Amino acid sequence: MTMKRSIKFCLLLIAVMLPTTSFAQLSSNPDKFLGNITTTWSNNMDYEGFKFSDYWNQVTPENATKWQSVEGTRGQYNWGGADIAANYASQHGFPFKFHTLVWGSQYPDWMNNLSQEEQYNAVVKWMDAAKDHFPDLEMIDVVNEAISGHAPAPYKKALGGDGVTGYDWIIKAFEMARERWPNAILIYNDYNTFNYDTNKFIDLVKTLRDAGAPIDAYGCQSHDLGGMDKDAFKSVMDRIQNELKMPMYITEYDIGDTNDSNQKWNFQQHFPVMWEADYCAGVTIWGWFYGQTWINDESTGEKGISGLIKDKKERSALKWLREYMQTENAKNAKSPFPGMKMETQLYVKPQALRVNMDQPVSIDINAKMRTKTISQIDFYINNTLVKTLTQAPYTVDYTPTEKGTYQLKAVLTATDGSKYERLSSITVHGSRAPHKEELSLPGTLEFEDFDEGGEGFTYHDSDMVDEGKANYRTDSEGVDIVTGNNGYAIGYTATDEWLEYSVDVQQAGTYSFEAYASKGNNVQGGFSISLVTDGQNEELCQVSVPQTDDNQWSTYKKLTGTFSKPLPAGKQILRVTITGPYCNLDKMILTCKATGIDEVITLKENVQRYNLSGQKVNTSYKGVVIENGKKFINK
Repeated sequence: MTMKRSIKFCLLLIAVMLPTTSFAQLSSNPDKFLGNITTTWSNNMDYEGFKFSDYWNQVTPENATKWQSVEGTRGQYNWGGADIAANYASQHGFPFKFHTLVWGSQYPDWMNNLSQEEQYNAVVKWMDAAKDHFPDLEMIDVVNEAISGHAPAPYKKALGGDGVTGYDWIIKAFEMARERWPNAILIYNDYNTFNYDTNKFIDLVKTLRDAGAPIDAYGCQSHDLGGMDKDAFKSVMDRIQNELKMPMYITEYDIGDTNDSNQKWNFQQHFPVMWEADYCAGVTIWGWFYGQTWINDESTGEKGISGLIKDKKERSALKWLREYMQTENAKNAKSPFPGMKMETQLYVKPQALRVNMDQPVSIDINAKMRTKTISQIDFYINNTLVKTLTQAPYTVDYTPTEKGTYQLKAVLTATDGSKYERLSSITVHGSRAPHKEELSLPGTLEFEDFDEGGEGFTYHDSDMVDEGKANYRTDSEGVDIVTGNNGYAIGYTATDEWLEYSVDVQQAGTYSFEAYASKGNNVQGGFSISLVTDGQNEELCQVSVPQTDDNQWSTYKKLTGTFSKPLPAGKQILRVTITGPYCNLDKMILTCKATGIDEVITLKENVQRYNLSGQKVNTSYKGVVIENGKKFINK
């Protein structure tokens, strides 16, 4: 009897300690999920007596499917935490998302010691291992946080580097993922999409889409939104969607605040906007237990302040969320993926993103349906029907006759009458041409004389605003040209902007340079020089630009260096890429060891000199000159 009474007392005590209320999942909407992440590094699903499935109907492992967590030791795979989450989702009949295949953070340290070829093979093995273990994944964050300044993978060159699109390596990652998971929803996921790096995010995802990469949705991490009201939030969210016209996921929403009222206010401002957007396929909150989330109070050191359950009680934001999810607006909110499933894969893939006027371009439309049958695909250019396709392969040949951006649209109609759309675009330029006469090397490259052609083709600026206002060129489309150093220079530079120059290398060999640049602040500035061959960039040197004056950019200093590889003779293209912002670039004098140059000079009036062909030249000539058997470079 004593033992039985003790057992009853223990059971009663446990019952008192556990939450006494059992809830249905917060969301009853059949078409979009309300998910969360695994709790703590041990990947427990139910925690402190609270059942995950009583609240959420989608799961993303916080760390357990990141490469470093799985393969911290090369060739040894730990899927324990991932299996806990995946099996739980399967048992409860809701989606599981793999987060993430390619990321510049939390990848195995041993990757840093490998050659590019070895790195590529390691990525292949990693994806193969994930495919072998999870052959039927529903959703995958294929690439995470690759915007410049976030966490681009240091092994990106192994996947193809920037290439002709600027994001070839990301496109390759998506193609590799599609080969392994033909039916999964493939997602690009990034940080600060709503408040800091919106333009960069749009540019990246739009490039993937327009290039025909098998990307099915974009994921907007939703950290750092505290204090943003509903109007500001809706404005930027709609702006992203209006540019991309693709399904969206809210992937990592959290509000880190110790004040319950503040957290609740933010949920009230943001959640109805995101949930009721018919292009939003689901929302994943990033953690739910106070003290167990990644956001800490910087002033007090208190940990996990974005949690929604504190001291075994629901915080105000979670109570409000429960009430909101029972409203008709929440229950009936539409989704681009009814039933949380993707019905159609539809990608428009032009032969090239940038083409010359009057150049034929082939456009492939890749289409596949999960349960339905394709009836036809109508293909539009700038909203004009060009062709109706009724059987595969779905290919259109088109020759643009005017410069500009051409919007491409494929509208798929299934046999049941349902329709699906996918956008792409191409930019049409005139032919590449030097701005002035073609530069002969050895010689002097004036940075402002980049090739004519067009934005994204022969140069790239981060915006279309000419802040330089030097009125030197009318075709610069936002490239900022300033006056300085007794002439013109490139100014207002931003990281990842680039300029290309057609040159005629008359003397093959290893080149040295004198570059003239200015910088008025102490932010790390610089640029690289690459040789462009068949759309691939081979880096020749990196140049650091130090501060040359205090808060003004009129003081130019000489920077010297040597290319790491020789330049081949003949017609070549050099690319200058800004690697650190806020530096002005004037000119670069290039000399070659193979020419036997005796001196660098400035030609003077009334001094007769000849070029290498024996022709007389004047002071405006830029290149190698000869006088009395000696060779000179004119500045």
